[in-house]
Amino acid sequence: MHRIQLHYTLDRDADDALIRNPLLDMLQAVAQQGSISGAARALDLSYRHVWGALKRWEEQLGSELIVWGKGQSAQLSEFGTKLLWAERQAQARLAPQIEALRADLERAFAVAFDEHAHVLTLYASHDDALSVLRAFATAPAHAGQGGALHLDIRFTGSVDAIRALNEGRCTIAGFHTLEEPGMDTLAAQTYRPLLQPGLHKVIGFARRAQGLIVARGNPLDLTSLADVARTGARFVNRPLGTGTRVLLTDLLAQAGLEPAEIEGYDRDEPSHAALAQAIAAGSADVGMGIELAARARGLDFVPLVYERYHLACLKSSLEQPATRALRELLQTPAWQRRMAAMPGYAPMHCGEVLAMSRVLPWWNFTRRRAAAR
Repeated sequence: MHRIQLHYTLDRDADDALIRNPLLDMLQAVAQQGSISGAARALDLSYRHVWGALKRWEEQLGSELIVWGKGQSAQLSEFGTKLLWAERQAQARLAPQIEALRADLERAFAVAFDEHAHVLTLYASHDDALSVLRAFATAPAHAGQGGALHLDIRFTGSVDAIRALNEGRCTIAGFHTLEEPGMDTLAAQTYRPLLQPGLHKVIGFARRAQGLIVARGNPLDLTSLADVARTGARFVNRPLGTGTRVLLTDLLAQAGLEPAEIEGYDRDEPSHAALAQAIAAGSADVGMGIELAARARGLDFVPLVYERYHLACLKSSLEQPATRALRELLQTPAWQRRMAAMPGYAPMHCGEVLAMSRVLPWWNFTRRRAAAR
């Protein structure tokens, strides 16, 4: 079985052929012209090039492509004829899909050639509002004065997102903390080494509810993590390195609970949506997640805490055109109305550059100086 590889060209003057294959172009020209020299002239190639290419293809494919009868013009062999037939069949059958693929590629590359468009790479803790923002940003009605904004979002854990920022793999990192994260919480221990005043800036994004996602009607009457431990409800967690896992650890400590007291603590799902789906499917009773994921699957939600979802960037990229375009979009009334309509969300200092000591109080230098005195 010979494998097929697809290639495309990026050319201002490219023709309208859906897929071009140089061998099949040569076979078609030979069939039409009746000679290698005629095919070479039709393709604007040298006789030597066409002859050599056909011989190399014959060697690679292991079959004869061109035959000559005594006193006759060049003709395609049976194998060459079948190759040409197969290509025509594939082109006819797959033309709509091929055209759609080409259109998608052309749209994608159009962004690269649009001097007014911006592309911003963002690694972030999973958040449904960011998914909505990605579609919102590309809508023509919401393009800023500087042009359209295309968000290249990769959902990962909060810790991995900030590490990606520090390693230069993205421009923006999304993470979340409690509204008033304590100085001695796991959140403080986790994020303090990763975010440094003078190097990073924090951009406001959202206030959102985190809580227990439960089956419709909350049949186990779960209203707290203590209830989850007491009833032995089957729990589903988020992976290590996610902001929700960090948050859960802090909430368990506040409640005087150990992870071992939560049945299913070691089982995890990669996103809020996957976690909610596990509960909707009946394979788990409860998990920690956001309200929007619960409502989207007809589940109930018990809010436990409110947190801030932050966007972090390096100070050096704060005024770059793409980052500035994002900040401007976040501050538009249209986006803030859209976010406010999402269950469990509210815009909070959306698009504003915030003092790190304001949102991450372990960086409160005034308090540190007072304590030192």
